[in-house]
Amino acid sequence: MKVSVVIVHYQVKDLLKNCILSIQKYFHGFEYEIIVVDNHSPDQAWKALIPEFPTVKFAALDANLGFAKANNLGVKEAKGEYIYILNPDTEIEGNYFREILDFADQQENLGALGLRMHNADGRFLPESKRSVPALLNSFEKLFTTLKNDSKTYYRNDIGESEIAEVEVMTGANLLVKKSVYEKIGGFDERYFMYGEDIDLCYTLLRHGYKNIYYGKYAILHYKGESTVKDRVYLNRFFGAMDIFINKYYRKQKPFQFALMKIGLKVKHLIEARKIKN
Repeated sequence: MKVSVVIVHYQVKDLLKNCILSIQKYFHGFEYEIIVVDNHSPDQAWKALIPEFPTVKFAALDANLGFAKANNLGVKEAKGEYIYILNPDTEIEGNYFREILDFADQQENLGALGLRMHNADGRFLPESKRSVPALLNSFEKLFTTLKNDSKTYYRNDIGESEIAEVEVMTGANLLVKKSVYEKIGGFDERYFMYGEDIDLCYTLLRHGYKNIYYGKYAILHYKGESTVKDRVYLNRFFGAMDIFINKYYRKQKPFQFALMKIGLKVKHLIEARKIKN
């Protein structure tokens, strides 16, 4: 088995169906499997897909365990040499994956590899290639809308269609060898949603692996279709950032830690005031 596609699903049955169909249409020339982990979706309509896709492995969780833990459970069932973490609101767009796997096989100390992403309007999604959160780039991300060609939070110094080493990519599409994923412990399960992909990529770097942005090919990412932007969302998003800076900055860089904590708190309060519920 060359690659196991692990998809954590929540409340997007139709998008999940299209995602599976796109994989089946374009994955050729290698053996693969698809593992879908439903994170206790309130709407059970997704179960209609089980008889429709008899070769797909479906698992239903009894509670919403979050993105990190659900993916780790899916990986435990995977038989592939590679794991491809994929969001259900994505679609593969061509017969390019054999080339990507060949490229991955040729790399020494490969950590994770992520493809270029665009939304339904064709707009490039800058989270496809990012830097590790630090004081200045976190300030830029939280409080500005600057667009430039520098190496800041988003790696704007790298072209959208380039192939290059980067620090961080999104968990919406992330290819990594199963042995490497298991060696570093997989996703940190303290993250419920958001931030676990940043942490994973940073952990890979800290273990001596390199992460590669593969901009030659793209996937469609509808982005956030199952996410309601309410106070729960805000608490999870800013909570994830808090976990990250506590983990990597509290002892190592106390001055930056203090400033980043203040910035997060201020931005959280600003965004919370915009939500009326």
